[in-house]
Amino acid sequence: MSVTKEKFDHQKYYAERLASLWRKAPFVLRITEWKELQGPVLVVKERLEYVEKTNDVQASLDLEGVKKKGELVERGHSAGDPQRRCLPILRKIMERVTDQAGIPLDLQRYLTQEGLKLQVTLPLDEEAGAKLGLIFRLQERISDMDRVELIARRISRFTREEACYWLSRTTSFGADANRWAIVGLRVMLGGQSGDPGVEKMLERLRQG
Repeated sequence: MSVTKEKFDHQKYYAERLASLWRKAPFVLRITEWKELQGPVLVVKERLEYVEKTNDVQASLDLEGVKKKGELVERGHSAGDPQRRCLPILRKIMERVTDQAGIPLDLQRYLTQEGLKLQVTLPLDEEAGAKLGLIFRLQERISDMDRVELIARRISRFTREEACYWLSRTTSFGADANRWAIVGLRVMLGGQSGDPGVEKMLERLRQG
């Protein structure tokens, strides 16, 4: 006798398991819609009380007009082709997120065809939040999807410390320094368009 597997109820699970967690999480991932973009939009936000208050960081936050402790600040977004290309990588990153007891939160279930139909806010830990934020910031304005995927795969292998450090270099040192860091990281992690090394490295990472 075959047993029919019960369909996962995204809304019920969210209400019972996740809805109460995002308000204290260091990062969150919002699944939403924007008028100017087609399809679902993934938005990563960081909670400011988790940012180290150095002089450089505080100066950049003041420039952005952000003063309220605990406020969520956008660190990047993803939609369209870059999002679709990177979904398997993003799921892998998110499936490692657990609650305080070390129990997986199964967040990857929301980066599916059914999950992306919802508009919800998911709790992320520092590692997942920093990785997603960095991936989204670096993929912006890149039209070569191989480079987009390569950057995402390489960032997914970062440690928590590496991801947090490099994200801070693109967000916390003033507009010009942040922009230079983004440009440099794009080349360091994803090469340049037309470089044959991009495809070679991407194939090695896919197999690994």
